[in-house]
Amino acid sequence: MNGESVIFGVLNIAFVLLISPFFMMVIKRVKARVQCRTGPHLLQGYYNLAKLFTKETLYSEYAGFISRIAPYATLSILLVAALQIPLFWIPGEELITANILVFLYLLVAGRLLIALLGLDTASTFGGMGSSREMSLSAVFEPVTVIVCAALVYVMGSFSIHEIFRTAHAMFPVFSPTVLLLSVPLFILIIVETGRVPVDNPETHLELTMIHEGMLLDTSGRNLALFELSQAVKQTLLMTILINVVFPVGIALDLSIPACILGAVLFVVKGTILCVIIGFFESAYAKMRLFQIPNFFMIAFFFSILTIFIEVIL
Repeated sequence: MNGESVIFGVLNIAFVLLISPFFMMVIKRVKARVQCRTGPHLLQGYYNLAKLFTKETLYSEYAGFISRIAPYATLSILLVAALQIPLFWIPGEELITANILVFLYLLVAGRLLIALLGLDTASTFGGMGSSREMSLSAVFEPVTVIVCAALVYVMGSFSIHEIFRTAHAMFPVFSPTVLLLSVPLFILIIVETGRVPVDNPETHLELTMIHEGMLLDTSGRNLALFELSQAVKQTLLMTILINVVFPVGIALDLSIPACILGAVLFVVKGTILCVIIGFFESAYAKMRLFQIPNFFMIAFFFSILTIFIEVIL
């Protein structure tokens, strides 16, 4: 690992931590506007995290070591995943682990830790949320693999850095396969981050909550770490869609003007995508649990169609 890789790691992690709460607030603000409400301030996410970090952390009397290490381990896993995904600058020499399969395994590891947390507290709601999370994961994980397989097949590489470079070289000549890929990649964001219609991250109704149910017994600093982890996860998944479908502005060399321009354009593109996500969530209601796999199949169908068209062309 050379000096450029170290700089990339520091900049990428710092940037994703800085911008992720903002993207979460953009979605909430859009949803509130659609519902004729004012909604939270765009900086409210940072205030909430700062407040939670100052509050006392309480544990269930039945909680074991999982409840104590899961918040830190989950955020650490996602920060390692951030090393796989260039947000605004692709270094000349990629990190050894910059592989889409490594990224998928890291996402699974983070999901498993949160599911174990829901069981560790011996809470009825926590166990229910963990059960639902693992049941849906068993259905969607194969679909996620197919979506990534389609991405790898179209771009011709397992390396996420090379995938983004290829997309940058192809732009602005859109191919049908890249446009088709945008659909399963968008669905991947919705499903992996537990957004409507798959889940509602803001609900506390026992009949509907999945992700929230696993975190009901979490408080203080631990809750802040989990909320930050969820925001980082969303930003990383958004980055894949942004830098594959619309990679304009991403820096290919280590220069201050190029990196600043790439960061600014990434914030703009990310904000636009968050607005789209907000409108999408507002247009659909929460699906019943047994209807959610039908939503997964849309991503599966478009991924297979993408591979089929790429073979023909």
